[in-house]
Amino acid sequence: MIIVDSALAKHAEEGKPPIRVGMIGAGFMAAGVLLQINTAFAGQMQVTAIANRTPEKAVKAYADAGQDDAVICDSEAALSKAIEAGHAAVTTDPMLVATSPHVDVFLEVTGAVDDALPLVLAAIDHGKHIVLMNAELDGTVGPLLKAKADAAGVVYTNVDGDQPGVEQNLYRFVKGIGVRPVLCGNIKGLQDPYRTPTTQAGFAKQWGQKPSMVTSFADGTKISFEQAIVANATGMTVAKRGMHGFTVDGGTPITEAAKLYDPEELMAGPGIVDYVVGAAPGPGVFVLGTIEHPRQKHYLNLYKLGEGPLYCFYTPYHLCHFEVPATIARAALFGDAAIAPIAGPLVEVISMAKKDLSAGEEIDELGGYTVYGEAETAAITASENLLPIGVAVGAKLKRAVPKDQALTYDDVELPEGRLIDRLRIEQAKMFS
Repeated sequence: MIIVDSALAKHAEEGKPPIRVGMIGAGFMAAGVLLQINTAFAGQMQVTAIANRTPEKAVKAYADAGQDDAVICDSEAALSKAIEAGHAAVTTDPMLVATSPHVDVFLEVTGAVDDALPLVLAAIDHGKHIVLMNAELDGTVGPLLKAKADAAGVVYTNVDGDQPGVEQNLYRFVKGIGVRPVLCGNIKGLQDPYRTPTTQAGFAKQWGQKPSMVTSFADGTKISFEQAIVANATGMTVAKRGMHGFTVDGGTPITEAAKLYDPEELMAGPGIVDYVVGAAPGPGVFVLGTIEHPRQKHYLNLYKLGEGPLYCFYTPYHLCHFEVPATIARAALFGDAAIAPIAGPLVEVISMAKKDLSAGEEIDELGGYTVYGEAETAAITASENLLPIGVAVGAKLKRAVPKDQALTYDDVELPEGRLIDRLRIEQAKMFS
């Protein structure tokens, strides 16, 4: 967002203190965000504290980003003392970061659901803007968390840089020039629901990422969450369970791949979210839009967008951690969310059996060996009592479920006393 750079520069020129960020997580992506803030936004924002299970990992992330003064803290007093002395603070207790008076923006970068929930709620209660690099949490209880943030007067947003935020930027651009968006799409290089941490181990090692995380990218779980987030932020839906997900020959221009969509289907309803595998430029995003005015159609044709009725707009990349600071600034300086739900859930991510599951078997982590996620309408999810994948981890099968069948709540026994289950009930009641 072009206006953000000027606003940040003015913020610093006026002698205002940097935007203070508290971060949960010190993994591959979190370390990239810290590096970006320290190298491109020094004096404008700073990561005052990081919580991580392994504090040495956070200390290393600071050092790699040019800060060798990180102090490991085990109490609120120690955390405050370190920050007030000008040091970076590291802790194993994430609640210290979520509630610290030295944090303006709370950045969650773990991808966890259960562990992240109480922290996000606490940060909202303590008046911090919420920025998530956590599609899984957002796609499971995002509408409820957004409502709680609204009530507290703080911003709740997922990030620019990840595909949903980039799609939302493009959606707003298209809508802003008077073209009606009818599809928000994601461009993927691979889609195979049967990938596992074993098959993805080599790729994960090459890029320094967790095998389960890259598996969730490959097996469809991540893109299902991403497109659910976009649907919930735009009012769109999915054309069918799992989305169309057309596959094209590698390198096919997205402007050509977009012709696979039926204009009548897209133009008749609220629009859909979807994805294409193999198109170029990847991994970019695209929006299909339509316009009725005949003279405006003439102009769009002149500008090389074709004769319609669908016009394809695309962004050829998403730059993940590079763009996260812009989201932080939009929240802190403008009260603007990069992408957030506009009401109750419209699209959910349900659990599909990745293999034949046996009675007594426990569902493992997202991107694991037992389930993959598919996007489904919230209405069907509720009416068929389908099991959202965001609550599936740790559940035990009451009975056998065959490969590729959708799991229901009746198929599993959930762990007792979980916050996520209570909030799912609260969300359902709020938006019923």
